[in-house]
Amino acid sequence: MSIWKAILNNLPEVAGPTQKRLSFKEKLKWTLLILVIFFVLGLMPLFGLGQNSLQRFEYLSIILAANFGSLVSLGIGPIVTASIVLQLLNGSGIVKFDLTSPEGKKTFQGVQKLLAILFIIFEAVIYVFMGGLAPPETFMGTPMYFQLQMILIFQLFLGGILILFMDEVVSKWGFGSGISLFIAAGVSQQIFVQAFNWLPGPGGLTGVTYSIGAIPALFQSLAAGDPTTAGIKLAALISTILVFVMAVYAQAMKVEIPLSFGRIRGHGIRWPLAFIYTSNIPVILVSALMANFQLWGRLLQNWFGPNLFARFSEGSGQLVGGLVYWMQAPQIVTNILTHSATGSQVIQAIVYTLFMIGGSVLFSVFWVQTAGMDAKSQAKQMMASGLQIPGFRRDQRVLESLLNRYIWPLTIMGAIAVGFLAAVADLSGALSRGTGILLTVMIIYKLYEEIAKQHMMDMYPAMRRFIS
Repeated sequence: MSIWKAILNNLPEVAGPTQKRLSFKEKLKWTLLILVIFFVLGLMPLFGLGQNSLQRFEYLSIILAANFGSLVSLGIGPIVTASIVLQLLNGSGIVKFDLTSPEGKKTFQGVQKLLAILFIIFEAVIYVFMGGLAPPETFMGTPMYFQLQMILIFQLFLGGILILFMDEVVSKWGFGSGISLFIAAGVSQQIFVQAFNWLPGPGGLTGVTYSIGAIPALFQSLAAGDPTTAGIKLAALISTILVFVMAVYAQAMKVEIPLSFGRIRGHGIRWPLAFIYTSNIPVILVSALMANFQLWGRLLQNWFGPNLFARFSEGSGQLVGGLVYWMQAPQIVTNILTHSATGSQVIQAIVYTLFMIGGSVLFSVFWVQTAGMDAKSQAKQMMASGLQIPGFRRDQRVLESLLNRYIWPLTIMGAIAVGFLAAVADLSGALSRGTGILLTVMIIYKLYEEIAKQHMMDMYPAMRRFIS
C-alpha cells in the first residue's frame, strides 16, 4: 500500500452505526445533541483574544455558520472550501476520481477530509497572523505576543476539527448534514433576533432610537411619525415572507417520470426529479466562496494595506472598492426608500446577480457529476430497483437517454432559479440577508421530508420494506 493510501485510510473518522437503519428517536437525539454543542461552542470566547477585526462581518458569519471570536470562528469555511477546490479540480479534469466505484468514492471522501484539515490549519494561521483575530496590542513586541498567537491558532484548530467531526456525526447518525444544520440554526437565530428583539438599537432617520427588532421598530416608527423607517422595516418583513413563500414553492416543484416494474404487470410508480435538482448546495458553495473572498480582502488590507482585491474604509470598516466590492449586495430597496440609490449601486446589483447565477450553475453542474446524480447513476439505481420505461425494453441505455432529457435542463434551470432568487432576496434587504433565509428554508424543507420519511417507516414496517 502506498503512503498516500495509508494516510487516507488512517484519517480519524466518526464510526458509523452498526445496525442497518437507525430509529427516528435515535437520529433526532443525535441531531439535537450536536445542535446544542454547536451553540455552546459559539458562546465560548477564545482565550487570549484582543483585537477582533472580523466581528463586523455579521453576514459572513451567518453564511459560514461561524461566530467570530469564539471557538467556532472558522465555522464550516474550511469544509466548504475543501469541497469547492476538489469539485473544481475534478470537474476540470485536473484530478480525476472514479465516483462510480466504492473505492473511488472512499478516496474522494478521504481527500476531501484531508483538504478540510489542511484548510483548518491554514485559515487558523492566516486569521491570527494577518490580524483578523489577534492578541492584545499591549503584548506587541514581547515573547508573550507570539505565545498567545500560538494559543489562538490551537483553539481555532480545535474548534475547526470539532465542527468537522460534528458534521460527520450528523451525516451518519442524524438527519441531513451538519453543514446544513449549522447554517439553518444560525440563520433562524438571527431572524428571530432581528424580528422580535425589543432592546434599543441605533437611532432612526429622525434621530429617534427604535428597537433592534423589525416588528417592534415598525410600530414605534409609526407612532413617532417616521414613515421612512416604517417603510424600511415593513419592506424587510415583506421581503422575508416572500423569500419563504417562493423558496417553498420552488422546492415543491417536481418533474415526475412514469416507470413500471418489469416483473409485475400493471404496477408502476412516478420517479420524481426536483426542479431545483441540486437543492441548496450550489448556493451554499457560492455564498461561502464570496464570504471567503471578503474575509481574505479584509485580511490582505490588514497585512498589505488597500489593494485591487479589496479596499475598506478605516473609519467605518465598510467595503468601498476593489474586486470584492462588486460581490457585495447593495441594499437597493432601502436606498430607494431613503432616496440614496446611485447608478453605481445598480451596476453593483447587476454584477452581484450575474455572479450568483453563474456560480450556482457552475457548482450545480460539478455537484451532479461528483454526487452521483447524473443520468447514468440514476439509471443504474432504477435498473437495480427493477424499474423500466413503460413500452420500452429493459435497457439501461434507454433509461439513461430519457433521463438526460430531464436532468441537465433541470440542473441548469434550477441553478439559475435558485441563484436569481438568492440574489433578489439579498438585494431586497430581507431579515438576516436573503441568501441565508433561502438556504434555511430549503434546508428545513429537505429536513422535513427526511424526517417525515423516517417517521413513516417507523410507523409502517411494510412501507420500510417497500422503500428498501
